[in-house]
Amino acid sequence: MSKIDEIYMSAALKEAARAFDNDEVPVGAIIVHGTRVIGRAHNQIKLLKDPTAHAEILAITQAAAHLKNERLIDCTMYVTIEPCAMCAGAMVLARIKRLVYAAPDPKAGACGSIINIAYNKGLNHRIKIDKGVLEEASGSLLREFFKKKR
Repeated sequence: MSKIDEIYMSAALKEAARAFDNDEVPVGAIIVHGTRVIGRAHNQIKLLKDPTAHAEILAITQAAAHLKNERLIDCTMYVTIEPCAMCAGAMVLARIKRLVYAAPDPKAGACGSIINIAYNKGLNHRIKIDKGVLEEASGSLLREFFKKKR
């Protein structure tokens, strides 16, 4: 885990905190191209009344608009929890180069926990995956959110 990864994951955690404050599941995502953040989002499923409004999907849309390209070549996504199947599939289609996530998702994780869409040899693109960056901070935020819901 590099210091740079911690810095960008901290930015993703700030996005997750915004989701928490808006009573959304606290997930945040950042997309970096070179050293520049080109996509930044948090879950907005309730706000937008859209089951696809995951942080990763919204960040991909922003990054693609920024690059004026549907391919996010040489981009890294930082996300506070392991992406689900929908998000991992979108990342593969976008050709994201690297994924860094904080906490695993043993119930819906599609980047190694349940299945691995992001690095599946049957698909035409594979994403390098690094995990565990600021895992405790992300897990703590998620636990606090769900404890508040009970």
